Amino acid sequence: MPFRKEPAHTHGAIARSAIVLVNLGTPDAPTRSAVKRYLKQFLSDPRVVEIPRLVWWFILNLIILPFRSGASAKKYQTIWTREGSPLKVHTQKQANLLAEALEERGHEGVQVRMAMRYGSPSLAEVLDELKAENCDRIAVLPAYPQYSGTTTGSIWDAVFAHYKDIRNVPELRLVKHYHDHDGYIDALHDTVLAHWDTHGRGQKLVMSFHGVPKRTLLLGDPYYCECQKTARLLASRLRLTPDEYVVTFQSRFGKAEWLQPYTAPTVAELARQGVGRVDVICPGFTSDCLETLEEISMEVKHDFEAAGGKEFHYIPCLNESPTWIVGMAEIAEQHLIGWPTMMSPSQREAERRDAELGREHALRLGA
Repeated sequence: MPFRKEPAHTHGAIARSAIVLVNLGTPDAPTRSAVKRYLKQFLSDPRVVEIPRLVWWFILNLIILPFRSGASAKKYQTIWTREGSPLKVHTQKQANLLAEALEERGHEGVQVRMAMRYGSPSLAEVLDELKAENCDRIAVLPAYPQYSGTTTGSIWDAVFAHYKDIRNVPELRLVKHYHDHDGYIDALHDTVLAHWDTHGRGQKLVMSFHGVPKRTLLLGDPYYCECQKTARLLASRLRLTPDEYVVTFQSRFGKAEWLQPYTAPTVAELARQGVGRVDVICPGFTSDCLETLEEISMEVKHDFEAAGGKEFHYIPCLNESPTWIVGMAEIAEQHLIGWPTMMSPSQREAERRDAELGREHALRLGA
C-alpha cells in the first residue's frame, strides 16, 4: 500500500510539540440521523463489542440502530446546550485551559488539541492538522483516567492505524492511565468537598464508574482494579469509612453479565434500606455527558426516589475545575520530559540559528 502524500517540507522549520486530549465522542446533533451515525461508528468497534463480526453486524444494523437511535436522540435532547454537546464543550474548554496552564508553567509553544475517538473532530483529522503544522512530537492524553481495552486501547488502535500509512511518523507518547495520580485524586477530592460545602453531605457517597462486560476482567483487562484503586484513594482523602461509600458500575448494555454491583439497583436498594440521601459522583468521566447528566442525574435519581429515597445529589464531573486543570498539566508535564518545551531565551535563539543554518545548507545542496 502506498504511503499518503506528506505535507510540503520547509527546510529549517523548527519541529513543535503537541498534546491531543481524546474523549470518547458524541453525536453532532441530538437528532435520530446524527445519533445513528455516531452509534454505528461506536458500536462497530471490535474493542467495544467483542461478538463475532457477522453475528454482530445483523444485531447492530437490523435491531439496535433502527430502534435505539430515536430513543437515544430523545435522551440527548434533554441535556443538549446552546453551545452543543456537553461532553464536546467541556473537552474543548479543558484543552484550551490546559494550553494556558502549560504556558504559565513555562512550556512554550505546546499545541493542545481536542479530538474524539468517535464523531468529530476525529482523531485522524486532528493528527493530520498537527502534522501539517510541523508537530513532530505528539503526546496522546485520553480523557479516561482508568485504562480499559474498550476505551484507551481503542484510541491506540486508531493512532496506530492512522500512522501505518504515514511515511514520516512523529515521535509519540501515549498516556495509558492516571487513575491514581495525585492531581486527579486531588481534583476529585476538591469537587466532592465543594459540593458538600454548598449542599451538605449525604448518608452515602456512591462512586459510579462506567461498566464493561465482566469477561473483560477475567481476560486480563485492568479496568475494574483501577476503578477500585481510584475509589479507595478518594475515600482515603475524604476520610470515609468503608460503610460510608460504595463503588458501582453503570450503563450496562445487552444480556451478558457486566461488572457489579450495578448503579441503579444499588441506589434503589439503599433507599429501601432507609438511606434518605445519597450523593453520586462518576470518577471515570472527566467531562459531564449523557451517561452522567441523563442516566445518573435523571434516570437513577428517579429510581432512588421511586424506592422511597428523599434526596438525590449528583456531583458534577471535573469539567473545568481549577484543581483538575492543574492536575492535567501535571500529568501532561510528566510526558513532556525531554522535549524542548522549556528552553531559555538563549537556547531558543540557538535553536533558531541552527535551523536557519540548516536551511541555508540544504539550499546550497539544491533542496
